[in-house]
Amino acid sequence: MSKAKVFDRNGKVTAEIDLPEAVFGYPVRGHLLYEAVVSHQANQRRGTSATKTRAEVSGSNRKPWRQKGTGRARAGATRNPLWRKGGATFGPQPRDYGFTLPKEAKRNALRAALASKAADGRLLLLEDMTLAAPKTKEGAALLGAFQVRSALVVDGQANGPLFRAMRNVPRVKAVDPSRVNTRDVLAHEWLVASRAAFLSLMERFQ
Repeated sequence: MSKAKVFDRNGKVTAEIDLPEAVFGYPVRGHLLYEAVVSHQANQRRGTSATKTRAEVSGSNRKPWRQKGTGRARAGATRNPLWRKGGATFGPQPRDYGFTLPKEAKRNALRAALASKAADGRLLLLEDMTLAAPKTKEGAALLGAFQVRSALVVDGQANGPLFRAMRNVPRVKAVDPSRVNTRDVLAHEWLVASRAAFLSLMERFQ
C-alpha cells in the first residue's frame, strides 16, 4: 500500500497516511474519465436556446393576395419561413442535454481521477488549512508556499475563511469533500486537501 506525506504550512512533514489500494490502485481508464467529464458538463448545460416557429412569430394568418392573376408567387401567410421575419424551420428548442452515468461508473471515474493525480505526484495533503483572515492574499500565500498555481482545494465547509479566500485566486476552486467530482479533479493541476478532508473523501468509497 502506497503512502502520502502530510505537510504543515511551512513544508515540513508531520505524518504519513496510507492511500487506500481500492482507490489509488484503480487503473486509469481514459474512456471512463471521458464519459464522466462529458456527463458532468452536459448536466450543467442550461439548454435554453430557442427560436420561434411560424406558429409563434407575429403576423396574420390571412392570405396576403389571391392565388392567381397577380403575377406574384403564390403565398398563404406572411409567417412563412421563406419570408423575412417568418418563423424558423427546425430551429433549436429548449431541451435537456443531461444524461446520467451508472453510480458505480461515476465512483470508478473518481477513483481513476484520484489515482492519476497521485501517480503524477500532484496530490498535496496539509495538516491544517485554517487562515488568519478570509483574504485572497492569504489563500494565494498558502498555495504559493508549495509552488501550486492551479488546484482543487478540498476542506470542510466549516472552514469558511478558506472558501472566501480562494474565491478570487485564479485557477483555484475550493470544495467540500462531498462535492469532489471527476471533472474538477482533472481540470486542475493539483489536488490539495487537508488531512481531515482527505479522510472524509476516502469514506465515500467505503
